[in-house]
Amino acid sequence: MRVLFSLFLFVLPMMAMAQSVPRDWQREFPNADFTNAIIDLSEIMSGGPPRDGIPALSDPQMIFASDEDGLSAREPVMVLALEGSPARAYPLRYLTWHEIVNDVVAGQPVAVTYCPLCNTGMVFDRRLGDRVLTFGVSGRLRHSDMIMYDAETESWWQQALGQAVVGTLAGEHLTQLVSWMDSWEAYRNEFPDGLVMVEPRSPRRYGFNPYVGYDSSSQPFLYRGENPPHDIHPLARVVRVGTRAWPLERLREAGTISEAGVTLTWTGGQASALDTRAIADGRDVGTVRVSDAGGASVVYDMPFAFAFHAFHPDGEWMIN
Repeated sequence: MRVLFSLFLFVLPMMAMAQSVPRDWQREFPNADFTNAIIDLSEIMSGGPPRDGIPALSDPQMIFASDEDGLSAREPVMVLALEGSPARAYPLRYLTWHEIVNDVVAGQPVAVTYCPLCNTGMVFDRRLGDRVLTFGVSGRLRHSDMIMYDAETESWWQQALGQAVVGTLAGEHLTQLVSWMDSWEAYRNEFPDGLVMVEPRSPRRYGFNPYVGYDSSSQPFLYRGENPPHDIHPLARVVRVGTRAWPLERLREAGTISEAGVTLTWTGGQASALDTRAIADGRDVGTVRVSDAGGASVVYDMPFAFAFHAFHPDGEWMIN
């Protein structure tokens, strides 16, 4: 009886933990280990669509940029330029609807990701040790940011951090690669021999923004956290390098900022993907490039201020 009672005391909290996991999570992710988490599961909420309701893409078809005539000059594209392969452009007119593209570039498996609600456009190496992961969209959010999942273990990954937060791989990090958002025209000028992703064969209104006016809203969508400090608007764009954030408006006014070991530059000509109905007509948010003291490009991204504050609460705000 004493052994059975001890076993009951061990099993009881495990049962309670299992009961605290929503049934739809367990149904959609039957192989996920929800008992292994490094975050409070109550912070996760539904974004609306179920697992794969926003369908990730894999192995996209590419053509030469010179052969593409369907994009407007100011349209934003995610740029990935790895050594050993022509540069590649992934138009936000596609990423806004799919959020993840699993690709292989110069023999390297990569995940090109974009969360419209946080404006986090990030490219990751899909390799984790000897394992190659394939990512999809879970349909869940935390601090308004997309939670990805890997098909191999069904672990859940926080896109803004490139970190697994739930499941077998919880605590693991992906390597973020140098990439940036640029205008279609600037990309073609810089990489005349570059490639561009072909429009997917999917019934989506590519070129149209399903989040009209979002980046001028008063508050983020499905966000329950604190607003950023220093009276910075929650939906103001910032340039994140590590755990530092430069307000885009400061950089826009200066044109160039050199501090903390990096140089940031801003040039106009890139449309916001989250402004007007037609992405090509969005207001000019410009293009940012970041380099180190030697002139080499460094890893960065451009989240909204609320997202930087949520995921880097102790981060440094470069406001002066």
